[in-house]
Amino acid sequence: MEKINDRLYNWASILDPATREQAERTASMPFIYPHLALMPDAHLGKGATVGSVIPTEGAIIPAAVGVDIGCGMMAVRTQFTADDLAGRDLSVLHGQISRSIPLSAGRHNKSIRETAKPRVEELRAMAGVKQADGAVPHWPEQLGSLGSGNHVIEVSLDEGDRVWLFLHSGSRGVGNKLASIHIRRAQEWCRSRGIELTDRDLAFLQEGTPEFDAYIEALRWAQRFAYLNREEMMDRVVDQTGRFLTSTVERAETVNCHHNYTEREKHYGRAVWLSRKGAISARTGQWGLIPGSMGTASYVVVGRGNEESLMSSPHGAGRNFSRTAARKRFTRKDLDGRMAGIAWGHSDAFLDEHPDAYKPIDQVMADAADLVEVRHTLRQVVNVKGD
Repeated sequence: MEKINDRLYNWASILDPATREQAERTASMPFIYPHLALMPDAHLGKGATVGSVIPTEGAIIPAAVGVDIGCGMMAVRTQFTADDLAGRDLSVLHGQISRSIPLSAGRHNKSIRETAKPRVEELRAMAGVKQADGAVPHWPEQLGSLGSGNHVIEVSLDEGDRVWLFLHSGSRGVGNKLASIHIRRAQEWCRSRGIELTDRDLAFLQEGTPEFDAYIEALRWAQRFAYLNREEMMDRVVDQTGRFLTSTVERAETVNCHHNYTEREKHYGRAVWLSRKGAISARTGQWGLIPGSMGTASYVVVGRGNEESLMSSPHGAGRNFSRTAARKRFTRKDLDGRMAGIAWGHSDAFLDEHPDAYKPIDQVMADAADLVEVRHTLRQVVNVKGD
């Protein structure tokens, strides 16, 4: 760990100057306590750095949570092994999953699935649903949809050749819309009070105001939507895997965790609003998930409870190149080679997800050695993404 200053602690050995400067600006906000923790996968974000843990007293920065509220990972270890997959055409399973779950930005279910109905009812009973209804009236149809970018569904094998089902997604269009509304409100709130900011996306809401309360209500609703969205998708992945292998899936282990969210937590003896923007909670003994990128390993981990990191760890590999730069830099031929042996979408649309567009996941995990303990290393054999 590198102590950049009293307000900024850093675990990233790969850290470009622009990302460091952005983190320093965020850490200088007057309500940061005790310090901002920069994770090994840190890279430039909107306002606040992706891969940062931001504790605040009496205020919250909506953009420090991000627009995909509640984004995270879910994984299930099954009873199957590599032997059960041997000799089978995994592109068939890829197709089954792709047809069962709406992929890509803007895609959603045509109707509410039976498995989703109790989850929709739970969300309708929560405070915050009026905001969701006003933002995206058809949000129930979004429950159980993946999205695009680095959101992914994978079938993987661990170090013992056991089959895992693994997915990454968040609160979809409704979460994005809610976040965008409250980011604008924070900017308006600061502007109306003459508060000068070094970055307009560091606009904040003060605790005790109606604007703050409305954001917390929307935030908690969207975080729950994201969690249930992953559950709904996993139910479908489990179902399709069972159909493919003609045997009911047994869930031996299950992990479901956010990595874009805010919770009320206690650190260094004081209660704070802790925003993890691209980071997972890593309290002692707590299970978590750290994905790599296309064609690389992902990890099932257990937290070490590192106090200086605010009991957090990285959420993935972290980008090395922007999506635009990646599309210019990498070739389809190279991506095909990197994905050899994996059933995937075979599309130029995924060039910006090339493994080398991200930091080396092995280095990220080495940097995180005092934050988490690796329990399982996963390598994908099926990779389903939306373009």
